[in-house]
Amino acid sequence: MPARPPLPVTSPAPDPRLSVVISLFNCLPLTQAILAALPATLPAGLSYEIILVDDGSTDGTREWLTTLAAPCVVILNPENLGYGAANNRGAARARGEYLALINNDLVLSPGWLEPMLAVHAALGERAGIVGNIQTNAHTGEVDHAGIVFNHQGKPEHDRAAPSRLARWLRPTRRVAATTGACLLLSTALWRELGGFDEGYMNGCEDVDLCLRARLAGRISAVALRSVVGHHISSSPGRKKRDEANTQRLALRWRDTLIQLGVPAWCRHYLRGDPATLPDRALARECVAFLLGLRRTPPTGACAGLQAALELELQRWQALGGPR
Repeated sequence: MPARPPLPVTSPAPDPRLSVVISLFNCLPLTQAILAALPATLPAGLSYEIILVDDGSTDGTREWLTTLAAPCVVILNPENLGYGAANNRGAARARGEYLALINNDLVLSPGWLEPMLAVHAALGERAGIVGNIQTNAHTGEVDHAGIVFNHQGKPEHDRAAPSRLARWLRPTRRVAATTGACLLLSTALWRELGGFDEGYMNGCEDVDLCLRARLAGRISAVALRSVVGHHISSSPGRKKRDEANTQRLALRWRDTLIQLGVPAWCRHYLRGDPATLPDRALARECVAFLLGLRRTPPTGACAGLQAALELELQRWQALGGPR
C-alpha cells in the first residue's frame, strides 16, 4: 500500500498586538461609523482584533453584527448587563499585548493611538492606564483631559485645554484617573486588576479601576497629543445610576478621595474673601501646599473633605442607599 502523503502543517494565527474592545447598547449608526473609521486610523503594520460586545441592543445592532467578519469578534450578551460586565466579557477574549477600550460614540482620526502607546512605553514598568484628550463632537470644546477630584472628593472631568506648547513640551499628564470612553493598558495589567468591578452600573467603573492601578503602584496618565471627538453619553440610560455609583466609590475609597481632593479643597477655600477667611493659619498652609512648599496636606483641609463626604453619605443614606 502506498504511503499516505503527510498532512499539511498548519500554524496557529499569531496573536495580535492590540485588542480593541467596544461595548454596544443601541446607537447603530454610531457603531457603523466608528467601525468604518477605525482601521484607517490605526498605525500601519499594527496587528489588531476588534471585539464587539452587544449588551442587549434592540435597534438592529445584533442583526448587523452577524454580517461582520475577521478581524471582528462578536459577543452577544443574553441581556443588558451594563458597561462593566460587557467590557469584561470582551476583554476576557482579548489576545493582544495591549488592550484598548473605546466607546462606540467616538470620532476617530489618524494619530489617536500612537501617542497613547508612546506614553505607555515612556512610563515603563510602572505604566498604568493611559487616556487622552476628548472633545465634544458637537462643540469642539475639551470635555476630558483627565479626571480630578473636587473639593467634596467627587470625581469630575478636567476640562482645561492644554496649550499646543504644553502638548509639545510635556506630552504626558499624570492623573489619578481617566475616563473609560477611550483608554489603553496592557492586557496583563487588566487581568492582574481583575477588570471592571461589575458592582458599578454604567459609571465610576473607570475611576475605580484607575484607583486600583494606583494602589498597585502603577501610574495613570493622559496622552496630551492624542485627541478624539466624543458624542457624550449617547447610550440610553447612561446617567441613570450616577448617585449609586458615586456612593459605592466613596464607601470603598473614602480615604483616597480625601487625599486626592485636598488640592481642590485648598483652592476652593482660598477663593473666599481674604478678609473674612475663618482660619488665616489654614489659608497659609493651603497656599504652601499648593505651591509645593508643604508636602503633607493641611489637617484642616482633610477635615473639611471628611465633613463634605460625610454629608454626602448621609444624603445617600436618606435616599435609601447602603451605609
